[in-house]
Amino acid sequence: MDMNHWHWWILGLVFVILEVFAPGAIFIWMGAAAGVVGLLELVFDLDWKLQWGIFAVLSVASILAWRYYLKRHPTPTEQPVLNRRGEQYVGRTFTLEEPIVNGNGKIRVDDSTWKIEGEDCPVGTKVEVTGVDGVILKVRCTD
Repeated sequence: MDMNHWHWWILGLVFVILEVFAPGAIFIWMGAAAGVVGLLELVFDLDWKLQWGIFAVLSVASILAWRYYLKRHPTPTEQPVLNRRGEQYVGRTFTLEEPIVNGNGKIRVDDSTWKIEGEDCPVGTKVEVTGVDGVILKVRCTD
């Protein structure tokens, strides 16, 4: 099972091409690891077991390092709450169609009904959404 540097570089190129079709920033790092192993094989003429070991360690390390970097430096977006529907309502004001009793109630928001928590308020009171807890909107009375 003798692999030379060309095998590793071709494998690296295959991983980079896979990244184009299955984006997720995993295959690109495996491709980079294969490229590094190819360079090390060219310089040091390594045993095939050591080559695969280095490839495995570099792949895992580079993927984990990238994920750590992304947590520390998230990609800025124009719509940060796009897939967090409840958070889109924070700061908006609505009129109660049902009272809030014992701190719980329901509110009609656009085309859906949401459970709400807040201080007791009668029907017709305006409430502002101040936060979200899972699928429950936190509100406060503004009237």
